[in-house]
Amino acid sequence: MAITEAVVLAAGAGKRLQPLTFTRPKCMVQLAGKPILHHMLSNLEKAGVRKAYVVVKYKKGMVEDYFRQKTGLNMRIEFIEQGAKYGTAAAFAEAEELVSGTFFGVAGDVITTASTLKKLARDAEGGISAVFTKTDNIEGYGIAHVKGNYLDKLEEKPSNPPSSALVNCSLYVFEPSVFKDLKAVKSSVRNEYEVTDVLKASKVRAVVSDDYWLDIGLPWQLFAANEHLMGGLPQKKGKIENSTIKGKVIMEEGSQIINSYVEGPLYLGANSIVGPHAYIRAATSIGANCGIGDSTTVKNSIIFDHVNAKHLAYIGDSVIGSHCNFGAGTQIANYRFDAGHIKAKVNEVFIDTKRKKLGAIIGDHVKMGILSSVMPGRMIGDHSWIGANVMVVENVGQGTHVQLRQDLQVTKIPGHGQTGK
Repeated sequence: MAITEAVVLAAGAGKRLQPLTFTRPKCMVQLAGKPILHHMLSNLEKAGVRKAYVVVKYKKGMVEDYFRQKTGLNMRIEFIEQGAKYGTAAAFAEAEELVSGTFFGVAGDVITTASTLKKLARDAEGGISAVFTKTDNIEGYGIAHVKGNYLDKLEEKPSNPPSSALVNCSLYVFEPSVFKDLKAVKSSVRNEYEVTDVLKASKVRAVVSDDYWLDIGLPWQLFAANEHLMGGLPQKKGKIENSTIKGKVIMEEGSQIINSYVEGPLYLGANSIVGPHAYIRAATSIGANCGIGDSTTVKNSIIFDHVNAKHLAYIGDSVIGSHCNFGAGTQIANYRFDAGHIKAKVNEVFIDTKRKKLGAIIGDHVKMGILSSVMPGRMIGDHSWIGANVMVVENVGQGTHVQLRQDLQVTKIPGHGQTGK
């Protein structure tokens, strides 16, 4: 079935991705050099979509400004602001007066593939079709039970889900008749209007996919998504001088690698410079207009635009927001002495990340003083200043200045010092 229209949900704030989402909606978090929403729209375009209606709300201006600039997408994009009602059913319902026929309805903040969307379009039938998949970590997801080719039951986040369980991917094909059902949905216990309530009451064609899919809920899940997205980009080399390159590099216009050692995959944004004497380890994405310089090492990290780390810094397994500056000697620790899992505090709750390597999650416009350091799994809010020699041992809120007070004792050394009249 040829489907040329899509309704894409991009209104959410993504609170569990703070501090990155203090200053941008979740869909605008940058992976492989572009916002998550850009990757979704690109896949929809490959699946045949020529017109996308994007539902926005939280920091909507950032979304609109980005996509009104030249993005390389060959589709028409219109924006709809979500009204007072919250939830996925309410968001999809906003497009009732705009779509003209069968349409994709998708979450704009998940990572998927064009082949998944093509399969969904090909197998769709009836009023609603939905993609379901197996995932390694099913904790926190609703579980779908499929019988034959149809959804049999949706179970809300069971305590002991079977390992073979399927989860809802938030990828749908709808007929316009769905709008009547969307508008009839009652408010949930979360005071939201949920599209899953429509699924539970409808005959839903179940399309089971084993392609890559990830619903990013926590900051450390960004690393796997970033590596996957870089894997799908073609190699593109730019200006490389006196450097060793091992593996794939994707270099945008004006980027340079000078006198450095690179282990790909590496994404290097426009006008960014690596070197001299930098060491970049897989799998790293560096945004536009960045400077990674003398004796700085970056490993398996996601760095947004306008970031400078030019002298003797170490950034490992970290996500760095835009317009950050790392003073000489800044060190981000990413490993515990006891080799245990790193725990991170998200929205006042400590979570076992199940990772042995995790550095820092740093918001936009953060300044790190010389010889400052950050312990594993810590988060620093946007527009904060971390003073010289400070060790960050707990999360730092937005707009916070952290300084180290020294009690210096200055005395003369006997027999030394100025002599004479």
